Amino acid sequence: MSDFQELVKSFPKTREYVRDFFVYGFKTRDEFKDKSPRTYDNERRRLESWLGNHVRKDHVSNGSNISLAIDSNLLDTNPLFRVWKTKSFTDNDIVLHFLILDLLQDGAELTVEEITGSLLEEYEALFDIQTVRRKCNAYEKEGLLNKKKFGKTVVFSIDNSIAVWIKSNEGMLDALAFYQMAGSFGIVGNHLSEQLDYPNRTFRVKHSFCVHTLEEEIVFDLLNAMNKKKDVRLEMKSSKNGALNTTECTPLQIFTSTRSGSRFLCGYVKKSRRFTCYRLDTVKTVTPLDQSEEYEELLAQLDRNRSYLWGVSFQGNDRHHLNRLTMTIQALEPSEQYIVERLKREGRGGTVTRIKRNVYQYETTVFDCNEMLPWIRTFIGRILSLECTDKFVEKCFYRDLQTMYRMYQIEEDI
Repeated sequence: MSDFQELVKSFPKTREYVRDFFVYGFKTRDEFKDKSPRTYDNERRRLESWLGNHVRKDHVSNGSNISLAIDSNLLDTNPLFRVWKTKSFTDNDIVLHFLILDLLQDGAELTVEEITGSLLEEYEALFDIQTVRRKCNAYEKEGLLNKKKFGKTVVFSIDNSIAVWIKSNEGMLDALAFYQMAGSFGIVGNHLSEQLDYPNRTFRVKHSFCVHTLEEEIVFDLLNAMNKKKDVRLEMKSSKNGALNTTECTPLQIFTSTRSGSRFLCGYVKKSRRFTCYRLDTVKTVTPLDQSEEYEELLAQLDRNRSYLWGVSFQGNDRHHLNRLTMTIQALEPSEQYIVERLKREGRGGTVTRIKRNVYQYETTVFDCNEMLPWIRTFIGRILSLECTDKFVEKCFYRDLQTMYRMYQIEEDI
């Protein structure tokens, strides 16, 4: 039986487990149905190794619930960055990594043959030329080495000018410390800060969505496709039933919920001729396809349609029309003027009209009124009437009220 290894070969699999523990959590060993118990044990031990201070274990009747407890406003960095730093490697990989970078540290430009010879001469390390060439080409692709061609001669070197410039500008070091906490792709700022030995001693973020770093690889591929105006094929795993499916779309924008922090890809699906949003945490892979000939036109159309979005849904129960919702509420004047101000502030473009003393009417037109229901329910007790062209939403609201009345044994018809 092979020994447990902390390092990982497949980041997508690890990303799935980290998300399960962090976002959903509170599952026992037996509740992870998709993978074998041994796989669960390996992933749990990895998490405990990476994030030991943040792992919480709750004992229940049928085992232990494992979850991650992270208070973002106390952190100087995102602990989930550690997940990106545990790729598996062979003995040759790790030896060549340090020796090649050390050999080229002075800025010298060397051929593969010269690098191979210097490794033997200076470090007494014997490697095949083809092995060194593959490693140098891989590092050039990753951006660790520069590659230049002089006729038939190819040389590799390290450009340290950026690191020297950053070190000489203390403001840039602070910018890196801030960036790793606040921006997308914060792992880049974290890597540079660690390499320059400059830990974050200044910044804390009160509301930070640490789990977003698990999606950065997907976001990077999507942004590349957007930059090149290409269609993509998405492989997704349903968060409800775990089913795998694929779809093709034109990626246009990344939406982020200001309430929950969830991120969505907004794309245009040619088959259904509709804009659709996909949760990024359900996307497993992104495959670029051909360039979209109508990319700019779709972007302009999306800009026009965004004014009719309440959340991220372009599709209500009525597939072909916008829906209008009208809500009449009571707000006592002048003591409850704050209710009217809240309607204007949170109404996302809807209009607020004073009908008569203490009575106000809110109206809006959106694609999917169903998304509004959680917000509408916060006004229960003040709502005098609610009407919607999407009758499903209207019935759902009144049905929920009736259920609440029965629950609290209130005898009143609405």
